[in-house]
Amino acid sequence: MLNLTVLLFERAGLIIILAFFLVNIPQFRKLLFRKDWSTTFQLFAIFSIFTIVANLIGVELRPDNSIQFKSLLQNVTPGDSVANIRILTVTVSGIIGGPLVGGGVGLVAGLHRMLQESLTTDALFYIPSSMIIGILAGFFAKKKQHRFATMKVFDGFLVGLLMEAIQMLFILLFSPTGWTLVKYIAIPMMLVGALGTSVFLSIITLYFRQEVDTQATQTKSIFQLALKTLPVFRQGLNQEAAKNAASLILEYTNFDAVGITDESKILAFAGMGSDHHITGASILTELSEEAVKLGEVQIGNNAHEINCPVKSCPLHSAVVVPLIIKGKAVGSLKLYYVEEWRLSPVEIQLGTGLGEILAMQIMLGEIEHQSELVRDAEIKSLQSQVNPHFFFNAINTIVAVMRYDSDQARELLIQLSTYFRANLTGIRETTIPLYQEFKHVKAYLMLEQTRFPNRFEILFHQKVSENVMIPPFSIQIIVENALKHAFNSRKKGNIVSINVEQIKQRLKIEITDNGQGIDKSIIDKLGKQTVSSVSGSGTALQNLNARLMGLYGKDAELKISSDQNGTQVVIQIPYKEQV
Repeated sequence: MLNLTVLLFERAGLIIILAFFLVNIPQFRKLLFRKDWSTTFQLFAIFSIFTIVANLIGVELRPDNSIQFKSLLQNVTPGDSVANIRILTVTVSGIIGGPLVGGGVGLVAGLHRMLQESLTTDALFYIPSSMIIGILAGFFAKKKQHRFATMKVFDGFLVGLLMEAIQMLFILLFSPTGWTLVKYIAIPMMLVGALGTSVFLSIITLYFRQEVDTQATQTKSIFQLALKTLPVFRQGLNQEAAKNAASLILEYTNFDAVGITDESKILAFAGMGSDHHITGASILTELSEEAVKLGEVQIGNNAHEINCPVKSCPLHSAVVVPLIIKGKAVGSLKLYYVEEWRLSPVEIQLGTGLGEILAMQIMLGEIEHQSELVRDAEIKSLQSQVNPHFFFNAINTIVAVMRYDSDQARELLIQLSTYFRANLTGIRETTIPLYQEFKHVKAYLMLEQTRFPNRFEILFHQKVSENVMIPPFSIQIIVENALKHAFNSRKKGNIVSINVEQIKQRLKIEITDNGQGIDKSIIDKLGKQTVSSVSGSGTALQNLNARLMGLYGKDAELKISSDQNGTQVVIQIPYKEQV
């Protein structure tokens, strides 16, 4: 029995060595995690070969259970029996491929075993027994997909032991030698089959876990870099952005050098070889030129393939990934190692993934930059619509005052100049300090109060820094609207109050008048659309709201409330002081 056990362990060792070579083939590893008819057939074919080999290297036993040594067991002498590791391969095929593969391999195993005994009916029971074992083992894969990939060694041992026990039961019931054979082969075959199954699955599990760990590390690195490089390319692909990105990639990966190019020159280079791979210089290597020209990932497995013109260059392996935007390569990401052997498929995958992420971030950065330009143009366009609103009345007022008070006319001209400067500043800038807006408002008020002496009283209440930033015209427009529409023909007692304060991290601007109020039918439309009204169309407030939304989005609020005692306009925006 001991000799038989040793011989079976030798046979199992051969199968496990074959399994080791098999899992080193990438195409086979891919089959383990795919589920389609092509994969099923390929797994069936592979494990059928394994089970035939297991039959061929079986140990032939004479009727007295003595061992008859043969190198390959093509034919079994009539009356002899065989101890082999066929059930090991059938079990593993079922666990990995499922019931269909397991049952199919079991059928091949049984038929080949019958063929070894010249198709005698004494060996017929090997067909149903092998099929049943393969199908039962397959339910381990069916119950929980890819269970083999995380199966514990002890679980594999128990499954193998159970399947060998089923085979022993069939031999006991249907073999001519029955108990005489079972009592001799049961322990060696069950022990070797169980251990062989657990080791076979352990090899596959080990590779699976290594791949998962590698992918997890790779994914973590890519995510960290994605987060770090996200703000870098907001202005597109330029030298500063490329320099920051190259430094980050060098820090978060194990590459010896990192370079980023545009279509013709090196934008940034960090790490080994930076003495001759110089920022701003033309691309040195043919590998980078090919990547940009062809739009395909280029691999350099040695210094000759990289073909750097500087012979002392320490970089001996590289992956160059084109940065593809809208179907065109706008540059490349170059990742180098000093040693040739370090450039593995994992590093190539990592580099390809990083290149795709950087290309996406560059594209998003350009889109964001263009959106900012468009939004800025829209805001300035809205501001320019407001600017001409007051000029004609101011000029007429100054002309009238010049006839009787030249000093006052000169002061009004100064205020008009202040007003013009404020308008020009508003066109150039999207936000200005509060004190500039107040100058603008006061210049406007002086011109209006000259036209209508003692008609209006304006109250300023400022509880914040004069350097807090606000959109230009945001107060002036509302004050102008109040003076034009709130008081109708009332000559006295017209008050406009301007209150500016900070509430937590927000700036609140509140402008209140004691006028006649706004018609309830249009109050909810103001600031959102133009309205049909005798006193105005609401365009100024609509433009103001559009500017606020353009600058601050959902962080801005324009709220208008009104009744017979007057109107209140409240603006709330994020609080930010001038730097």
